[in-house]
Amino acid sequence: MEYTHTSAMLPRFLADDLDLPRGTATLTGGEAQHMTRVLRLGPGDRVALFDGRGLEFEARIEQIAGGAVALRLGAPIAPAPERKVPLTLAQAVLKGSSMDDVVRDATMMGVVSIVPIVTEHTIAKRAASAHGAERWRRIALASVKQCRRARVPDIEEPISLDTFVRRAGEGTTLLLVEPTVDGVQPMPVRNLSEQPKSAALVVGPEGGWAAGEVRAAVDAGFVPITLGPLTLRADTAAFAALAALSVIWD
Repeated sequence: MEYTHTSAMLPRFLADDLDLPRGTATLTGGEAQHMTRVLRLGPGDRVALFDGRGLEFEARIEQIAGGAVALRLGAPIAPAPERKVPLTLAQAVLKGSSMDDVVRDATMMGVVSIVPIVTEHTIAKRAASAHGAERWRRIALASVKQCRRARVPDIEEPISLDTFVRRAGEGTTLLLVEPTVDGVQPMPVRNLSEQPKSAALVVGPEGGWAAGEVRAAVDAGFVPITLGPLTLRADTAAFAALAALSVIWD
């Protein structure tokens, strides 16, 4: 299969129902409205369609009727490369727009899923709701369109840190902590030279981790890591850690 690299300027849309055998797709709902009412595209215009799972194609609008847009698929578009190590971000819910920023940036950094968690020191507990999760899904989609990924990360409903600790399964789970918490000595992130098959990164809230939370996570097998002696803002810590892991592992 030959891919095209000439579609960087085409507007991009999420299409969940790409019909590959027939070479067609249909857009409805918000994506169709954005295409026709906001961008005012019509029959004959070229766009890019991606399925959110890694596939993307050039496409041409054929028909607009009843709020639905029918398109004809063209050449496949080479997807942006995904991370070599599938990485989940478990982020303590932050207040205001800070959580939005984390979701946007983590999506651009290539995470495969984001799990909002509620901790003992979480300030924005009201934001940790299904309503918040839906908002973060929209932000992740917008970020995917901008950075030209073809895979949309899963955004889970918020859960407690205890629940996340109990359900942690296979793979490496990293806990980002300050240089010392309740006697726990974290590993400098630069020492993570061995590339795991998959990993999760757990980042705390504005108020930091409670000592008991760190101890419980470490007892459950989480690997405590640190980025160094400086204290980062809660909304930049995840981005810094993801960038470091990208350099080390990818």
